[in-house]
Amino acid sequence: MSYRQAEHDVRLIFEMKGESDLSLPPLKGKVEVPEELLRTELNIPDLSEREVVKHYTNLSQMNFGVDNGFYPLGSCTMKYNPKYADLLASLPGVADVHPFEDEDGVQGSLRLLHELERALCAISGMDAVSLQPAAGAHGEFTGMLIARAFHEANGQDRDEVIVPDSAHGTNPASAAMAGYDVVVVPTAPTGGVDLEALKAAVSERTAAFMITNPNTLGIFEEGIQDIAATVHGAGGLLYYDGANLNAIMGRTDPGTMDFDIMHFNLHKTFATPHGGGGPGAGPVGVKRALEPFLPVPRIGYEEERFFLDWDRPRSIGKVRSFYGNFAVLVRAYAYILRQGGNGLREVSDRAVLNANYLRRRLTPTYDMPFKELRKHEFVLSAKRLKDEKGVRALDIAKRLLDHGTMAPTVYFPALVDEALMIEPTETETRETLDRFADIMIAIAGEDPAVVREAPRNTSVRRIDEVYAAKELILSYLGLKKKLTGNLAGLRTNAEGRKCESCSLILENK
Repeated sequence: MSYRQAEHDVRLIFEMKGESDLSLPPLKGKVEVPEELLRTELNIPDLSEREVVKHYTNLSQMNFGVDNGFYPLGSCTMKYNPKYADLLASLPGVADVHPFEDEDGVQGSLRLLHELERALCAISGMDAVSLQPAAGAHGEFTGMLIARAFHEANGQDRDEVIVPDSAHGTNPASAAMAGYDVVVVPTAPTGGVDLEALKAAVSERTAAFMITNPNTLGIFEEGIQDIAATVHGAGGLLYYDGANLNAIMGRTDPGTMDFDIMHFNLHKTFATPHGGGGPGAGPVGVKRALEPFLPVPRIGYEEERFFLDWDRPRSIGKVRSFYGNFAVLVRAYAYILRQGGNGLREVSDRAVLNANYLRRRLTPTYDMPFKELRKHEFVLSAKRLKDEKGVRALDIAKRLLDHGTMAPTVYFPALVDEALMIEPTETETRETLDRFADIMIAIAGEDPAVVREAPRNTSVRRIDEVYAAKELILSYLGLKKKLTGNLAGLRTNAEGRKCESCSLILENK
């Protein structure tokens, strides 16, 4: 096997020693610092540029990303980010713009944002868009606040949001955060929404039905017009989770399907960075009746001048500082302009073609519940392997890492036993798809003991996922505290192997 990830003996940067070559310029003028904020020393390593570059380069070699391998992560859609968009986002006219600058000094920035809003409206069939939300889930939450404001303005007290059992987990979470009770409807044998169950669930309490189309199984909801009529007939709003917009661009759009509110995942559809705790973007689009409730400020244009419009008395208010994550929005704008209308349609066509090609190669080896034709993604089941060999979906995911490819999403949606959720996206070649299919087929025939012990070729071996999730540590100081307070439990993992990273940190305390 040719793939082997780099494995460096790397300490945390806070534990490294060195001599800095950094010199700060002298302060100009007197700076008054409140006494309670004064510190006598900083917990910052004194390192030269050479040591810092070496440290982070080594760490990057121990990681996996969209730039160095196949990333078939279904639903979350991690795909290649074109470098021309990064270049444009780093131009001085973008990177050096300060959010407190006067409107007259940022007319170019406001024009770009305004044009991006109009482009997203054209792509989605919505009448108005706000670019403010900072991520997809943030867009969902914003959409639910808009739904609440709309119903309250109409004198209606609606307290339920309906979601299908195949929905992204953020859908019910966003609805609950907005104060709604969540009602779940099941999936029909066809893989779509059970329409009769939906009809039984809607009522005068229904504020909205949240759904994506195609759904998380990759199946297009052929009864979407009946779904829309059912929800609207009860006075509710139809919400489109934009996670799978990359499957239908140029062929149809949420507006045509009679959706009222939606959010865009710019990273999934328009190739911007995914976030990972950093900046993202989840714009929200609405039909005209809901436009007054969008977050402030709105971008206006009058007398050949762009401006920020704060005079929106029915708005839900601000949901993000300033006007969203500008550099991410610039990347999406660049991607849309570069592709053009025909290019965006081809993006969707290729995403669907790639998914179905891969599906046809893998279904003789793995089971796939529900009907065959899928859009941008598909969900396989490893139940047969689990029953016959004791190999679970998680084991297959870990073994894929040994072959130099990222694992797909596992155990989602929950309605598929031992689920493997695969999305190749439009950016991968047939050669890459064939290699992935060959690896998946080979894993199914491997010695089960080898698969269950994977990964072997990565810088970090299999960890105790349950412990890692339940005992989440978010800071260096928190990690030191955990280690010194529970040495015996942290020196070994669930399978009894020595926890090398824990020992390293303890030895360098």
